[in-house]
Amino acid sequence: MLILLPPSEGKAAPARRGRPVDPAALPHPVLAPVREELLDALADVSGRPGAAEALGLSPGLADEVARNVSLRTTPARRAIDVYTGVLYAALDHATLTPAGRRRANRWVRVQSALWGPVAPTDAIAPYRLPMTASLPGVGTVAARWRAVLAPVMTELAGDGVVVDGRSSSYASVWRPTGDAAKAYLGVRVFSEVAGRRTVVSHAAKHTRGLVARWICEADRTPRTPKALAALVAEHRPCELVPDPRGGWFLDVDAPAAASVG
Repeated sequence: MLILLPPSEGKAAPARRGRPVDPAALPHPVLAPVREELLDALADVSGRPGAAEALGLSPGLADEVARNVSLRTTPARRAIDVYTGVLYAALDHATLTPAGRRRANRWVRVQSALWGPVAPTDAIAPYRLPMTASLPGVGTVAARWRAVLAPVMTELAGDGVVVDGRSSSYASVWRPTGDAAKAYLGVRVFSEVAGRRTVVSHAAKHTRGLVARWICEADRTPRTPKALAALVAEHRPCELVPDPRGGWFLDVDAPAAASVG
């Protein structure tokens, strides 16, 4: 089982004390050179005037972007404590049962634009870098990751079901191919508006967090897309739809409260 989530746009403030991130000490040391490369390029851009705009971010985030300059000395904290927002509030890692928390730590990976795939307990520093950004000497961040991620992600997925809750820019860096694609499910979220089903955004993040939570708290590990859809259907109406590229979409109805927010 592999549950893929996007990072949150907002992130918690850096810890006040503690050790900084060691890129080579994070899981998948084969990715350390890319992490180092991105760290250097991001620090360079973030120290320049107009850095936020250069990264495709709002000028109002200038202070947070400026922190990128000192990421090598910033105290690290658990990834699950760095990422905030509605998706992570719905997952609510802290209130999972002990068994559910162990499953989340083993199954969930956040697709970070800076650190690569990170588990909830991996120590990282808060940063500002969208996957769509282009960095000097690196190019587009998504393309850089796409060039190296396949072996790592394929090993993480194994022969289990891959549940993809990432947004499109993060999903673009890797998805299983060939026979492995048969166990892939991209989670889409819909809401009923005036009798028509429409794709939702804010509620989608909330619902994808809930889907991850339901899977981790279940008393069984779904071994097929059909079994996983049956598990989610115990909580929300959903439908398994073939993806023309291979694999499946899991179309989930947004909870009424979330579709209003």
